[in-house]
Amino acid sequence: MEGHTVADDETGLTHRRAAITELGDALRTLIEHATTTEVPTGDLLRAASELRDVAARLGERVRGRATLSRADDLLGGVRMYNPVTGAGSALAPPLHVEVVAGTAIGRCTLGLAYEGPPTFAHGGVSAMLLDQILGHAVVASGNPGMTVRLDTAYHAPVPLLTPLLLTADVLDVSGRRVTATGTIATEAEPGTALVTATGTFVGLRAEQTRRLFGSVLRARP
Repeated sequence: MEGHTVADDETGLTHRRAAITELGDALRTLIEHATTTEVPTGDLLRAASELRDVAARLGERVRGRATLSRADDLLGGVRMYNPVTGAGSALAPPLHVEVVAGTAIGRCTLGLAYEGPPTFAHGGVSAMLLDQILGHAVVASGNPGMTVRLDTAYHAPVPLLTPLLLTADVLDVSGRRVTATGTIATEAEPGTALVTATGTFVGLRAEQTRRLFGSVLRARP
């Protein structure tokens, strides 16, 4: 189209990602309120009806399993709907990650939607967080791979509504196999491990990449 530039595309992408983030924030607030609300039963039923209307509007145009979101950048590491870090995911806390001197450092606060034992996080959520932070450390080491083993040790329950600190480092690289270790603690007591994990990751061969992700790669614009 005449006058259309790469900058226009980048501006549109920036706006779309901002809108996805805005919707994600609203959905996370909705989930938190939906899991803590004590409003009358009639209000619950009215809210359910209103939400079905919104869901129908969002569902008018959806992508399939083999199609990435237009807002994603697979090679650039942007995954807007990642269930742990994605700003657009209603499931994500989200976990915010940075890498400092090879160490992956993550921060998040889990709301009551993640409750397992009363007032504490579900153990599966802790494992999910650790798998993610370990993956960041592995990628940062220059040896990306997929999780093939995750050994998790629970030392103390993870409190909800409490700022958490996650860290992960690569311990060993042996060919395509990478071993990393990670920890969940609270920001207030970073030296006290609540949950620890050791993960094994294996880099994919070219044929494995084609077999597992070929349909997604072919669908990229």
